[in-house]
Amino acid sequence: QVQLAESGGGLVQAGGSLRLSCTTSGRTFSDYTMGWFRQAPGKERQFVTAITSRASTYYADSVKGRFTISRDDAKNTVYLQMNSLKPEDTAVYYCAGSTTRDFILTRDSDYLYWGQGTQVTVSS
Repeated sequence: QVQLAESGGGLVQAGGSLRLSCTTSGRTFSDYTMGWFRQAPGKERQFVTAITSRASTYYADSVKGRFTISRDDAKNTVYLQMNSLKPEDTAVYYCAGSTTRDFILTRDSDYLYWGQGTQVTVSS
């Protein structure tokens, strides 16, 4: 059974930074493509960023240049560094994992494993 657990969310002022972490257990983490999605109140879940097993990355236009995804396979952990945060970044952020290797995946249906989510609130 694969489990994902996010941490690091919280309340921050606009322009501030947060780093989210997602730790995975149960399978070979290094084989996974990992992604971050977010869901704001009343809106559909949207893709934020993904990183393949070879550390190729891809970002949604809305976060490009502000967010950075990275992974530490020794710790079975993927990170999301969020800088220059804006109020519109406020959402529940979800970590997701897929056993599809070496492909950037942007649809939530591509991911098999999900964390419980962590709230990020950016005040203006």
